Amino acid sequence: MANPAQITLLASTLCVMLTLHFSVQLLSEHFLYWKKPKEQKAILVIILMAPLYAIDSYVGLIDFQGSKAFFMFLDSVKECYEALVIAKFLALLYSYLNISISENIVPDEIKGREIHHSFPMTLFVPRSVRLNHHTLKLLKYWTWQFVVIRPVCSILMITLQLVGVYPSWVSWIFTIILNISVSLALYSLVIFYHVFDKELAPHKPLAKFLCIKGIVFFCFWQGIVLDILVAFKIIRSHHKWLDVEHIEEALQNMLVCVEMVFFSVVQKYAYSAEPYRDNDISSAKQNKKKE
Repeated sequence: MANPAQITLLASTLCVMLTLHFSVQLLSEHFLYWKKPKEQKAILVIILMAPLYAIDSYVGLIDFQGSKAFFMFLDSVKECYEALVIAKFLALLYSYLNISISENIVPDEIKGREIHHSFPMTLFVPRSVRLNHHTLKLLKYWTWQFVVIRPVCSILMITLQLVGVYPSWVSWIFTIILNISVSLALYSLVIFYHVFDKELAPHKPLAKFLCIKGIVFFCFWQGIVLDILVAFKIIRSHHKWLDVEHIEEALQNMLVCVEMVFFSVVQKYAYSAEPYRDNDISSAKQNKKKE
């Protein structure tokens, strides 16, 4: 008869396989209707978030007795990819509006719009600014700084953990830096969405964004809940060879494996290839009319 550990591993294996199935299915649909490379390249990076989180957590579940540095490395992989996904999401929004920062392309109809900043950003920038190439580039930099800061902090954290120099005050410093960094990145997305909500509405940007943040939200808050359960000794170890921290890590990884199945299904709606397929159908109808 299978023990709880074997059942957990078997269920997690099934969840990872389902996540891969739905994600690969969606990826293949985009490759099949590859019409707008600039948009779809960003979408592919975002779609890969769910399977990467699932595989990463599954690796942690297989080696559930790993070191703290090992689990920190696995968490860093997910968080660094999250940073890349946020940047790619902004690039996707730029693409929807035909904005190209590198080629200095900003459509005339969106130039001059007013951007209203709120506190505490007003301590560093004017409360109201006009939209132009410079302000769009600034929003891009605010997003991409997280892509740089996240891996740098991860490397430093893992290195300090390996050499055995990682006091709690250092952990708090990294936490503060990363929270400020990710807040600035998310702020730039919110500002951009607020300015262009009408133009972006047909592309379901809110569903796309919630799909990204939903993955991060569940991973973060369930970690907090598990910490509370451990603190109140609701979760505890009954084995001398396995401490409660490793049990908590295993539970977190198992839950992520399960949740990624749900998000891989939601992504099929939020990042559907149907709009690109519709282009094929409409162009085919136009060709028939001409004939």
